[in-house]
Amino acid sequence: MNIAVFPGSFDPITIGHYDLIKRAMPLFDKIIVAVGTNSTKSSLFPLEERLGWLKIVFKDEPKISIDHFEGLTAHYCNHVHANFLIRGLRNSSDFDYEKTISQVNQIISQGIETVFLISNPQYSHISSTIVREVIKGNGNVEPFLPKGVVILMSNE
Repeated sequence: MNIAVFPGSFDPITIGHYDLIKRAMPLFDKIIVAVGTNSTKSSLFPLEERLGWLKIVFKDEPKISIDHFEGLTAHYCNHVHANFLIRGLRNSSDFDYEKTISQVNQIISQGIETVFLISNPQYSHISSTIVREVIKGNGNVEPFLPKGVVILMSNE
């Protein structure tokens, strides 16, 4: 069984994340969308809210499961018996960073393969960091988020 992990902070999940996960679905038997707790980052939204958004966005996708983890992504992949990591690339800077991380993960996890998907051009400018800034500035985030997330945010 080909199990992949798509790790991230998802603070919040963006339409770019959603697009990458949907595009990855035909490639794997199961995809675990996993919210990683990063000790160097402070989150705008609590873990429970981020997990809730992911569960709503992917509720009709039997291949997708939602989880969270602390610590190294490679250790989490070993724990859930995943043999692939999915990472999105928006630009060449992302590639340089992700290439190094994938090489380290391969050593730590004893062979996990990282599959890179290039962002669709219409989403390559979108990041959770940019979306958080729009949120903090009371801007319209609807174009940047999956529908389930927009509905939840507009009810807050």
